[in-house]
Amino acid sequence: MSDSNDGLKPKYQRVLLKMSGEAFGHGGKSGISIDETMVISHQIKRVVASGVQLAVVVGGGNILRGAQFSQGGEIIKEATAHYMGMLATVMNGLALQESLESIGVETRLLTALRLDNVAEFFIRRRAVRHLEKGRVVILSGGTGNPFVTTDTAAALRGRELDAQILLKATRVDGVYSDDPEKNPHAVKYEKLTYNQVFRENLRVMDMAAIDMCRESSMPILVFNYKREGSIERAIAGHTIGTFVSV
Repeated sequence: MSDSNDGLKPKYQRVLLKMSGEAFGHGGKSGISIDETMVISHQIKRVVASGVQLAVVVGGGNILRGAQFSQGGEIIKEATAHYMGMLATVMNGLALQESLESIGVETRLLTALRLDNVAEFFIRRRAVRHLEKGRVVILSGGTGNPFVTTDTAAALRGRELDAQILLKATRVDGVYSDDPEKNPHAVKYEKLTYNQVFRENLRVMDMAAIDMCRESSMPILVFNYKREGSIERAIAGHTIGTFVSV
């Protein structure tokens, strides 16, 4: 696998990339796939080589989702289940950190939970300094609070770190009028406004995340990370996926 960026010039200099937990798994199975993680890592290496400052928010759905215990009643409290999900994101963050550093990319893993033996606690100024030094900043633990999605964590960190765009990496190539895996007639949107997302109740990110991006006019690009080179093309400003802005 080549780590050349093929001459793509980045349009954005500081980027927040949101990777779902499924990106670290394989074929819908639970657990971490090193092969899949390495595919992401090689794309990230090429992005960083082009001079982009990159922060990555990781999900944990490939390991555990707090919502899966919502029917657990009094056995596992919902808040506890959400904390378990946060710990799953830390596991993915560690896997991404190790895979990146195995190919020569300097990283820092920052968490919203205090886990001093394995990661730094998130402090905004520290995270910005790491970015300025060319390190990939991996952000795990969500916001550190239950009942908040990692999409909202991505929007929050994007604003805190003054990212120019939020890249939402998914399994589909953009936002559709309906689920394209169930409805073959679903229409793909190339561009949307924040207000359209609210009005049509489109599944881009959760509404709290959309509102946070709207307040700061931070654009969102929803795209398929599985296509080779898609992260580089997204950062270069190529027309891929669905672009959400004012």
